[in-house]
Amino acid sequence: MTALLCALSLAGVTALSACSDSTAASGAKVTIGYSAWPGWFPWAVAQEKGLFEKNGVTVDLKWFDSYTESINALSSGAIDANSQTLNDTLASVSGGAKLSVVLVNDNSTGNDKIIARQGITGVADLKGKKVAVEQGTVDHYLLLLALQEAKLTEKDVELVPLLTDAAAAAFVGEQVDAVAAFAPFTSKALERPGSRAIATSAEFPGAIPDHLVVSEQMSKERKKEVQALVTTWFQTIDWIKQNRDEAVRIMAKRGAVSIEEYKSYDAGTTIFTKQQNLDAFTPGVTPAHLNFQAGRIADFIISNGLAQNRPNFDGLFDDQYVKAVK
Repeated sequence: MTALLCALSLAGVTALSACSDSTAASGAKVTIGYSAWPGWFPWAVAQEKGLFEKNGVTVDLKWFDSYTESINALSSGAIDANSQTLNDTLASVSGGAKLSVVLVNDNSTGNDKIIARQGITGVADLKGKKVAVEQGTVDHYLLLLALQEAKLTEKDVELVPLLTDAAAAAFVGEQVDAVAAFAPFTSKALERPGSRAIATSAEFPGAIPDHLVVSEQMSKERKKEVQALVTTWFQTIDWIKQNRDEAVRIMAKRGAVSIEEYKSYDAGTTIFTKQQNLDAFTPGVTPAHLNFQAGRIADFIISNGLAQNRPNFDGLFDDQYVKAVK
């Protein structure tokens, strides 16, 4: 089951989430979920350097080997906050979950790729070919955007639905002709001799934003803790800029990759400044604005049968915490 569909199937546990939030409100501890995406590795720096504590919040930073499981954990109330994409957040909201995006961590600007075997030189060459992708994820979305640009549709390819790690492995094992994946799984895919990226998220600005997401109730009842998390994020980004080598070491270790590999991932991730956050939260009519991008993604999940109801954007984008950062 994909991240989007899992999120939808768990939307009915909103009451459990509310119960969990109410219980957690009695203490200062916050559990944040995160997984293998370069734009979320700064949380590991915050933890190692004690930056959460400096802002008066105790954080249990929970690593998920499976990104899908982190989505489910937020939906079920097992964690208080999660690092996740706009696509997956909207899927949960479509199913009735009450969530708030309180921070834009980054935009993917090259770390999501469509990688093809030797002999395939462009997206148009995928017609009739086997393409592995985790259905319903941002890379499925990227694939559809790329196909659309090449005047093709999903029906023009043979989609092979697999979890992202399995999709990359299947590509390396020559079971499929192409794969859509995110870093660090792109490195695995590129181990196949002669393979190359034929499209990346750099060609679709704003299509893949990544966020810190909390339950709507947590945002209303635990404002002090949420503010501490958002403030810590920006302080962490500042610390990373001033201590680049140590920060890269910490983040590469968390990603279980070499320092050189991490640097390549870093180049494909645009970490958002406070001003970029404010610009993204401001309603607008370009892909740089979250409300506009959310509308496009909502069309994607509805048209692909990944949700029955269009998500309600009321209260979804909560910029009060970013605005309050000094």
